[in-house]
Amino acid sequence: MQTSCKKNSREDETISAIQKSQNELYVLLENPNLEPVSRYAIVNQIANNLIALNDQQGVILFLTNWVELHPDDIYNGYWLLMTAYAYLANKAEPVAEYYFDRILLGYQDLLVKGNSIHFSCLQNLIQISKNPRSRIRYFNELINRFPTNVSITELYLRLALEYEKENEWDEALKAYSMFLNQPDASTIQIAGEPNAYKKARQLVGFNNSPKDWTFESLPALEAAVKKAIRNYDWRSLDKYRAKVNFFSMSWKQDEMDPNAQEEFSMRNFMRGNRVRYNKELDADSTSSEAYLRTWGWSQYVSVWYLYFRKVNFPLDPDIHGNWEWAGIYIGEKL
Repeated sequence: MQTSCKKNSREDETISAIQKSQNELYVLLENPNLEPVSRYAIVNQIANNLIALNDQQGVILFLTNWVELHPDDIYNGYWLLMTAYAYLANKAEPVAEYYFDRILLGYQDLLVKGNSIHFSCLQNLIQISKNPRSRIRYFNELINRFPTNVSITELYLRLALEYEKENEWDEALKAYSMFLNQPDASTIQIAGEPNAYKKARQLVGFNNSPKDWTFESLPALEAAVKKAIRNYDWRSLDKYRAKVNFFSMSWKQDEMDPNAQEEFSMRNFMRGNRVRYNKELDADSTSSEAYLRTWGWSQYVSVWYLYFRKVNFPLDPDIHGNWEWAGIYIGEKL
């Protein structure tokens, strides 16, 4: 009980001291001859005192009123930034977003304690904004204005995803290409996007290809491949294979591993061998991926699973939703 009383007493003393400080600061602020630097320090201290009292509403009322009454104050962008943070503290994200965006559009950038207020706004906006069109603007501003302060690689990827949401596929592909051009594109870990590099490489590679190996349906692709195997028609099999991103690898490898993308002809594996396939597709096949178990390709590893994949390419409605033979998994399934 005694400890609690002491604690309450110290809190009361702190509040009393802050309130006394506030009264003194308000008196100083009424001086019409204040230098801009002194005025900034006083306004900043008043706002910080209100924050120390956890009076976020007081911060908002004081600073918005100050900006309205002093439109020529060069620090108004910073006062509105503090206002936005106060709204964030009150969990009013839509209002905070309004103020962050208002600063970007209507106030010059300032360095406060070495930090750009525009950069702070953009960092917050990409966290709270849900509008793809707005997020596209924010990502582009970060890339163009603050390239050394951010991960350009990640931002190009996230920019591409926002363009996708808006069905702006030409712009999305440009952003994906810029992402792939970054030196760390293949190794970067991006939260929520574990297959970013794979997806980008597939889309860009597919866009730059003739796309003439796809089939309108999985049954059509399956029938064509089986017929070519029955007839030992390696030329047709070579024709049916995807011409970009085609892989041949073990189940443990990654599809984008350079060693999984080596070029070869089916002729080298059909000549002199008796190749067979299962009548039905593998049970693990889905509506977007399918596996055909085959065997007899090699005396070293006889079993190959041919991997068929639905094409995801909304840029071209005639191709989107078709099927392609995208790769080979060598060996029995793990």
